Amino acid sequence: MRAYSKALEIRQANLPSLTTSNINIASVYSKMREYSKALSFYEQGLEIDQRRLLSNHLDLVTSYKNVASVHYNMKEYSKALAYLERALDLWQRALPPTHPNIKNVIETTEIVKKKL
Repeated sequence: MRAYSKALEIRQANLPSLTTSNINIASVYSKMREYSKALSFYEQGLEIDQRRLLSNHLDLVTSYKNVASVHYNMKEYSKALAYLERALDLWQRALPPTHPNIKNVIETTEIVKKKL
């Protein structure tokens, strides 16, 4: 964790690298089941990407799915669903309807809906 924190300090000037560092730190916290900390870092990465990328950029899908996953683990199903729907919307605009990524997020969305 200390190495990721140091990388975060170094990458402050490089936004794509900063996003990657935030995602890596969030992933560690998520695996440790420290979901509120994971969510904070995933959201920071998402905010950076939303500032630097077009609103329909497919890199945002990963961020949306990461945030959704943490909300799901925190049993915040309506928030998880909202982020999954954003991911699905981007993929449906960019990919053919038969694409496996679309099928995957639809299946995940159905799982979350059953928890509501």
